[in-house]
Amino acid sequence: MASKLFVSAQEVAHRAGVSRSAVSRTFTPGASVSAETRQRVLKAAEELGYHVNHLARGLMRNESGIVCLIVSDVATPYRAAVLRELTLQLQNAGKVAMLINTDRSDGSVDRALHQAIRYRADASVILSGLPDKSIVQLCLRSGQRLVLINRDDDQPGPLRINVDDADAGSRVATAFARAGCRRLAFANSLAGTPSLVRREKGFVAAAAALGLEVVVERYGATGYEAGQVLAQRLLTRSERPDAVFCATDLLACGFMDAARRQFGLAVPSQLCVAGFDNIEQASWLSYELTTFAQPVDRIAKYAIDWLGTDDSGEDGVGPEPITLTAELIWRSSIRGG
Repeated sequence: MASKLFVSAQEVAHRAGVSRSAVSRTFTPGASVSAETRQRVLKAAEELGYHVNHLARGLMRNESGIVCLIVSDVATPYRAAVLRELTLQLQNAGKVAMLINTDRSDGSVDRALHQAIRYRADASVILSGLPDKSIVQLCLRSGQRLVLINRDDDQPGPLRINVDDADAGSRVATAFARAGCRRLAFANSLAGTPSLVRREKGFVAAAAALGLEVVVERYGATGYEAGQVLAQRLLTRSERPDAVFCATDLLACGFMDAARRQFGLAVPSQLCVAGFDNIEQASWLSYELTTFAQPVDRIAKYAIDWLGTDDSGEDGVGPEPITLTAELIWRSSIRGG
C-alpha cells in the first residue's frame, strides 16, 4: 500500500494536542507562540513527516515563489553556466525555478508559458534573444515581473540586463591591430540575436576607425560545427584573413580546429583568433583562446535582487537598464603587440 504523500496541518495539530492556528504560527517567522507549544508542534511535525505547503501559503498572498527561466541553447557551456548561477541564487532567495526550453518554434514555447502562468508563476527571466517579442508581451499581460538578459526589447516594465558587446568588439579590433594584423574577419552564426549583432557591429566600426576593413561571414547555428564551416569559407578566400573574431567561443573552437587541421595554419603566428563567453573549453591547452568573460554571477545577482524588490520604475516606465562590461581574458591565441 502506498504511503500518504502529504500530511496536513490539522493532523499535526491533533498529534500535538494544539489548535490548527498554533501549527500555522509555529511555522510563520516572527509569529507569537510559546516555547512549549512550538516544541510540541515541531516534534509532531517531525514524527508525521509534515512540510509546510509554501505554494498554498504563497497563493494566499498572491505569490507562488515560482520564477520561469525562458532559455534557448540549454546544452551550450555558456547557457549552462548562466542557468547554474541563476538557479543557485533563486534557491538561496527561497524561489523555485521552472525551465522553459525555447529551442523549438512550433508553439511549444507558448504552450509551456501558458502552463507556467496557470501555476501562478510570479516572474520570468528571458535568457536569450530568440523568443519572439510576443512572449514578452504575454508575460507582462499575465502580471509577471520580467527580466530580459541580452535582448533589445523596448517595452516598458522589464528589467534589462545587457553586456557591452560593442565595447568588446572595439577591444578585439585594437588587439588585432597591435598584433600587426591587417586582414580582419568576423565569424558569426545566422541566429541574429541582439548580442551577436552588437558584437559584430562594434567590431566592424572599431576596425574601420583604425583604417581596417572586416570581412563578415555568417553561417548556421551558433555552435562548433558552424565554426568549422566558417573557417572553410574564410580561409579559402584569395585574401585570407590573418585575424578572426568569432562571435562565441564555440564558434572559435570549431574555427581553430579547422584552421589548424585542414589548412595547416599556426595560431597565433599565422592566424590570430578571439572568442566570446569564456567557456571552460577556452582555457584548454588545445585552444588557449583569448576571449571575454560575461559577468554571469553579477547578471544573476542583479536579476534576483530586483525580483525581490517592489521597484517597478517611475511612472510605469520600468527600472533603469543595466549594462555590464565583459572582462577580457588574455590567452595565447593573439600575438602580443
